[in-house]
Amino acid sequence: MDYKLLSRLNLPRDLKKLSPKQEEELCREIRAKIIETVSHNGGHLSSNLGTVELSVAVHKVFDSPKDKIIFDVGHQSYAHKLLTGRYKKFDTLRQKGGISGFTRPSESVHDACVSGHSSNSISVALGMAEAMKLSGDNHHAIAIIGDGALTGGLAFEGLNNAGRSGTNIIVILNYNEMSISKNIGGIATYLSELRTQDSYKKLKSGAKKFLSSIPIVGGGIKNAISASKDSIKEMLLHSTIFEDFGFEFIGPVDGHNLEKLEAALRTAKAVNGPVLIQVNTVKGKGYAPAEENPGEYHGVSSFDVDSGDKPQAGETYTDVFGKELARLAETDDRIVAITAAMKYGTGLNHFRGALKSRLFDVGIAEEHAVSFGAGLALMGKIPVFSVYSSFLQRSYDELIHDICIDGLHMVIAVCNAGIVGEDGETHQGLYDVPFLTTVPNVTIYSPASSAELKMCLSKALYEDNGLVCVRIPKGCDAKPALGASGNYSYKAAGSDTLIVTYGRISQAAAAASEKLGCDFLRLTRIYPCQPEALGIMRSHAKVFVFEECSREGSLGEKIKAEVPQAVCIAVDGFVPAMTQCEALELYGLTEEKMISTVRSRTNA
Repeated sequence: MDYKLLSRLNLPRDLKKLSPKQEEELCREIRAKIIETVSHNGGHLSSNLGTVELSVAVHKVFDSPKDKIIFDVGHQSYAHKLLTGRYKKFDTLRQKGGISGFTRPSESVHDACVSGHSSNSISVALGMAEAMKLSGDNHHAIAIIGDGALTGGLAFEGLNNAGRSGTNIIVILNYNEMSISKNIGGIATYLSELRTQDSYKKLKSGAKKFLSSIPIVGGGIKNAISASKDSIKEMLLHSTIFEDFGFEFIGPVDGHNLEKLEAALRTAKAVNGPVLIQVNTVKGKGYAPAEENPGEYHGVSSFDVDSGDKPQAGETYTDVFGKELARLAETDDRIVAITAAMKYGTGLNHFRGALKSRLFDVGIAEEHAVSFGAGLALMGKIPVFSVYSSFLQRSYDELIHDICIDGLHMVIAVCNAGIVGEDGETHQGLYDVPFLTTVPNVTIYSPASSAELKMCLSKALYEDNGLVCVRIPKGCDAKPALGASGNYSYKAAGSDTLIVTYGRISQAAAAASEKLGCDFLRLTRIYPCQPEALGIMRSHAKVFVFEECSREGSLGEKIKAEVPQAVCIAVDGFVPAMTQCEALELYGLTEEKMISTVRSRTNA
């Protein structure tokens, strides 16, 4: 496609000069560029196709970066990136050294904050709005939040504070009836009902106008109604939950009609105080396969644009887990599964048929998921919470307070554990081992193959007590796949040098050990570390612990406290967007890099 406007305009400045017809053409170019780029690089498709007109309208009405635009979640910011001077770099999206798939202030002054996880936008925007208010700055902070992200409790904490703040904060609720999995719960039902109330704004405006027309008393009644929550207001003007929080409410607005969007945004801009605009959009707008199956095209690898076909991968570790858990649950009605709006991404879509009633989707609410699991465990169930490593971070307090102090039995399937690739810093699963090992009486497994994953899941359910975590990496079995071991596997080669590892990189470490002639110790139950395994480490003069984990708080650091000669090779700092293979090589976790490290330190 010939991107005549995107390639020639100085954006976002020139956007304000465009005619309505040119804006429509720009939207078509943006949509085409997103589809073209994501089809090659992978990324988030459906959410970005749904926010094209909204992004154009926001930049048309407001003045970034003076007005602060916060996306929740930042994966819906592709159009924003194209509108803020990144067209020429857009082909590098999610690639090593390229632009991020999320918002990053280090990448552009138009990215107000880092945004990779959900539900934080209103709180961040309120902080910015309060700071501007204190500085006498009349610009706005605009939080663009999806209805899926609104199921997170942090969003309501932000609403609770923002509505009565008196700041220039505007919350744009992008309602498309779907997050990654189908939205659930009371707020989803409420928004679905509100979406259909196209007459709401007219009714409210008409009621106010009618009251104002009543001689002498009309204005007083109107003011009294506006200042209270009495039954007259409920009867005549209606009230949304957002107005009860203290926001002026505008909407619902057609999120693909630029004229209506810009009118609503200008109205919100003129209000001196907090405003919430509900914008109704279609996820996947403009690309038929994504419109028909928005969940499947939420986060995608490369695909064929014409057909929508995606390359067929082998069975992932996550699918192996989900199928095995469903198989076990068929014969054990104590097993219940919990997801935080991620049943497809965490393998729980395999809970079908009769098992469906034992799958609980709590929305984007990981803290609630753990506390909810505690209640299930207290009543004799075995709750299994399947969650990405990077999202489990939110549940740290609940793991300690609601599960571990009382010694309740709960299993956490820690999905996407380790390096995940192109999603970058906010999604790497490198911190679960450091924070989980600080909690007393936690057991952690890190299987190296699908066969071992099934074994670990069985142990977690039926042999262990308390909180048991099973780390599940992103991707599929390496070829040939390793078989299942016990809690550890040791291969002696008569060497005084030992390589220790666990999880997905075990095959690379085993191959490196063989080529070096080193002894090799593979841990399956990685924490607490078995006395026998520690004994093996102590018996060697040189011990190298390779792990797909943040070095700070890593297993290697804990081993070094018991085995002083141990050297830990792990990940330092945050891992930006790059492929898994590129990251493993960068941090010394490939077979070749392991060989090089050992040779350089042992003269082998």
